[in-house]
Amino acid sequence: MTEARLGQEERLDRSADAPEVVAFWEQLGLPGLFDVHVHFLPPPIQRAVWAVFDAAGPKLGREWPIRYRTSVEGRVDLLRAMGVRRFSALPYAHKPGVATYLNDWAADFAERVPESLRSATFYPEEGAAGYVAGAIEAGTEVFKLHLQVGEFHLDDPLLAPVWGVLEDAGTPVVVHAGSGPVPNEFTGPESTRRVLARHPRLALVVAHMGAPEFGEFLAMAETHEHVRLDTTMVFTDFFPATYPTDLVGRLRDLQPKVLLGSDFPTIPYPYRHQLDGLAALNLGDDWLRDVCWHNGARLFGTERS
Repeated sequence: MTEARLGQEERLDRSADAPEVVAFWEQLGLPGLFDVHVHFLPPPIQRAVWAVFDAAGPKLGREWPIRYRTSVEGRVDLLRAMGVRRFSALPYAHKPGVATYLNDWAADFAERVPESLRSATFYPEEGAAGYVAGAIEAGTEVFKLHLQVGEFHLDDPLLAPVWGVLEDAGTPVVVHAGSGPVPNEFTGPESTRRVLARHPRLALVVAHMGAPEFGEFLAMAETHEHVRLDTTMVFTDFFPATYPTDLVGRLRDLQPKVLLGSDFPTIPYPYRHQLDGLAALNLGDDWLRDVCWHNGARLFGTERS
């Protein structure tokens, strides 16, 4: 993408998307939305991530236009206009040596944006347990890992001391472990199963419902008290993996453990689209209220402590 095109897209006004989102949560009688899967990254890294999406390379497998390609400030303003009252930042490290830089930026972002969950990441590297413990002590509320991008298994030996720290702290970790959109040797449910066998009290939030291994990750949420699922992109007409109809009924039983996620800003459709997809499951308004607000509020609180 040329700099001229990037600049033009950053000037696009998406504020017209906001009233439809507000109408959705107002109809449910909610105070707003709680979105646990939103990304804010340092601008140079954000541009590099978007360049990967623009190239539609082998890690994506398809064209992936970005609807909300605006400045950091513009994206915060739009989330506020849509009534997304709490949201994450979810930095994720793609190589050794960058996690602390991302964490420092995300901590500063959370100081400037009170609606944001204080977010952080880590990577299989020496010293990870130390900086994770330090981040928790400083107030980090959620971590993010991306196995496909980072190219590591969840039970990498260098992460062994980290899981004990996180299990004791109870701090949630949003983990992209499923094999979507394109699998590699590090994706899939196996390494998550192995980690949970050793650390059954870990608070994991499985991104994208674990797509496309929906059943395997659903079973983990059913059998582990602190494992949850986020809905990011799954119930849309863009997502390549279709949620199996025979699993939908089990999502009703899992109502307290399903969390709204969007992948804002790097989505190709209006924010309202996934909300309509959730409603189309016909699991009832109480289910939608829990998913869109109450479950996130119970897990993280409605205000930063």
